[in-house]
Amino acid sequence: MALAQPVLTKRIPTPPFGNMADRKTVSYEQFVASDGYKGLHRALSMTPKEVVDLVKASELRGRGGAGFPAGLKWSFLPPEDGKRRFLAVNADESEPGTFKDRMLIDFDPHVLLEGIAICMHACRLDTAYIYIRGEYHHQREVLEHALKEAYEHKIFGDGSMLGKINELSPNCYIHRGAGAYICGEETGLLESLEGKRGWPRIKPPFPAVAGAFGRPTIINNVETLAMVGPIVLNGADWFKGMGKGRAEGVPASVPASFGPKLFGISGHVNRPGVYEENLGIKMSELIERLGGGMRNGKKFKAAVPGGISMGVLSTDQYDAELDFDIGKKYACLGLGTAGVIVMDEETDMVAVARNVARFFSHESCGQCTPCREGSSWIYKVLSRIERGDGTTRDLDMLLELSGSMGAMPGTTICGLADGTNWAVRTIVNKFWGEFESRVKKERYVSLAVAGTR
Repeated sequence: MALAQPVLTKRIPTPPFGNMADRKTVSYEQFVASDGYKGLHRALSMTPKEVVDLVKASELRGRGGAGFPAGLKWSFLPPEDGKRRFLAVNADESEPGTFKDRMLIDFDPHVLLEGIAICMHACRLDTAYIYIRGEYHHQREVLEHALKEAYEHKIFGDGSMLGKINELSPNCYIHRGAGAYICGEETGLLESLEGKRGWPRIKPPFPAVAGAFGRPTIINNVETLAMVGPIVLNGADWFKGMGKGRAEGVPASVPASFGPKLFGISGHVNRPGVYEENLGIKMSELIERLGGGMRNGKKFKAAVPGGISMGVLSTDQYDAELDFDIGKKYACLGLGTAGVIVMDEETDMVAVARNVARFFSHESCGQCTPCREGSSWIYKVLSRIERGDGTTRDLDMLLELSGSMGAMPGTTICGLADGTNWAVRTIVNKFWGEFESRVKKERYVSLAVAGTR
């Protein structure tokens, strides 16, 4: 069922509810006039625990890629000890194909600031850092202006309506990244925030126990926090009335796909952009109804469901349902950020795989041998195949390399190896014929391929 009315795009004209040409940045006054900060006022009438329990009851899952329940993450914080506690907002958005958070910051920055304030109240966090992608120059300026308005109206700062937290006035700061993909990983973000080289930390300890500057820290994505205000204002049942719930017989302990989601559509479609729809919408509907159909009347060939690290959906998966269970149903890593990259019938999938591998090889931080060496070798092998110099032995090696990266838990610190693995492996396996046709045939039978596919 289609979304009845917009939630996150309530103030951002978006088809089918509005015209993109009418978009403009929403000021504090305009935000308040359209029920803005009502969720914060309701949260302040509740105890912190009641707010956390409400977000847990809504089963809001993180919108930054992993899909971890936000309220559950909030509940992991240790008891207050009167010392500093932090919120780190992940606005890095470096995953190729993802630009949904940028839209929120561009046109409705206060929806993020409201979510930040509610989270600070609920989790007793005295300081928030918005870690924004370094290339987001305009978005930083928009956010800085909105933050100035928030301070003027006592959302943050001295005399804040949040009151003192840990004996301090609650403050919110903007911290610019330096363009590293790996800083989208939460502990890599924390390292960068502390002024160090941005590469992931070994866990445990987890950020909720020892995060920024060694203190308890909550890390949430922009879209996740933007959804908190509407949930607190309207209730958990309202939120769970949208999206896709659990199938019959599935225990309540298994997270569902409730609520609306921002989907970014790019690639070979007539109307690329960010659209809000219920989780569970079919890929075909997203492309045809919201994206305006395939560009130039060409046929659908493949699509990345949520940023390139999630792998690809093949031609016969055009009707795949875009929810958090997409991975196990359609042999990809997951929904990720829901940044959908659409490819038409003329797309060279060997070139796609090579370009993906080049990106991951460049962005690997180099700490872990499987990722550092594996991504580099995958790129070299795919470059050789694309040039027409490859052999069946290269296909064997390619599947062996991509199949081993991130496949064994504990061999790499973060998920970049898994992203490389799934991206390359799904492209090769789902479009095997294209790779096979590009290599020089040899006499021997490729046993590695026979046993891997």
